[in-house]
Amino acid sequence: MTSNDQTRRPRRPYLLRAMVEWISDNGETPHIVVDAAQEGVQVPSQHVRDGKVVLNIGGTATQGLDIGNEFVEFSARFGGVPFPVRIPLRAVLGVYARESGEGMIFTDSEGDPPPGNDGGDGDDSGPRKGPPKLSVVK
Repeated sequence: MTSNDQTRRPRRPYLLRAMVEWISDNGETPHIVVDAAQEGVQVPSQHVRDGKVVLNIGGTATQGLDIGNEFVEFSARFGGVPFPVRIPLRAVLGVYARESGEGMIFTDSEGDPPPGNDGGDGDDSGPRKGPPKLSVVK
């Protein structure tokens, strides 16, 4: 294992930013699906259904959208009332275009470093064996 393997950044923020840009560049409206039960999620609770909330993060629906490496943050109006939204990236389950439904669902392997490579208490057995796992994006 190289020292670079131990400092790899999660892919989820990069994939999310790319998908939002792609959706917007195609003239569609990006929406994210959020696990509202995750710690640190700040969304209007009246819009949460079955522990999840779908948010329009298009340019006309948000102000100050910032998709950082740790959080998605913006201000939006819900029922005419401004609300500061803050979502840890690990709580973003997917992103899609409202008009076409095209998008991406995130899995833990797309959002977090592999176990044992994040300095945490995961398995320290080294890199995974076997073929890489790929998912189809339609």
